[in-house]
This record gives sequence, C-alpha cells and structure tokens, in this order.
Amino acid sequence: MAITADEVKHVAGLAKLAFTDQQLQKFTGQMDEIIKMVQQLSDVDTTNVPVTTHVTDAKNVMRTDVAEEGTDRDLLMKNVPDSQDGYIKVPAIIDESGEA
Repeated sequence: MAITADEVKHVAGLAKLAFTDQQLQKFTGQMDEIIKMVQQLSDVDTTNVPVTTHVTDAKNVMRTDVAEEGTDRDLLMKNVPDSQDGYIKVPAIIDESGEA
C-alpha cells in the first residue's frame, strides 16, 4: 500500500503546512519509505521477546528519601528585618480596602 500525494497534502493541510509540487513529491516518496519500514517491523515475530522498559541495566540511581532535621527557626529569622509570630513580616502588596 503506497501513500499518495493527496494523502500527504491532506496531512500537511491538517498541520497547517504548505508545500510546492516539487516538495510534495519529495515528501510523498519519503513518507512512503517510512511507511514501508514500519510495515516491515510489523512482520517481525516477537513472540518470545521480553518487553523492554529500559534500554540499560541502570537501576534507581536516586538517593533514598530520608527525613532530616531542618534548620532552627531562630537561626533562620536572625537576619529578618521584621517578623511576627515566627513569620517574616512584609509590606502589604494587595489593597483590600475596596477603594480604587
């Protein structure tokens, strides 16, 4: 089953692409070759081939997630210019008065 120039033109239109007649012929040939390769792959017997989820033997390389003690709040707040109830106090940036 070969792909036609009309089919390539239709797909190009869906992708909002415009091709000259020369480009259309070139891409039609290329698409036909790609489709033939995919069809060739579907003919391969993969009955006893295990499913491939990773192409390397790498295992989980991430460190173990272990809870650690955080930095003391008093030490963190040492250089804060203004605080209230253990939080950093900053100027209001949203006016909630309702006045424009």
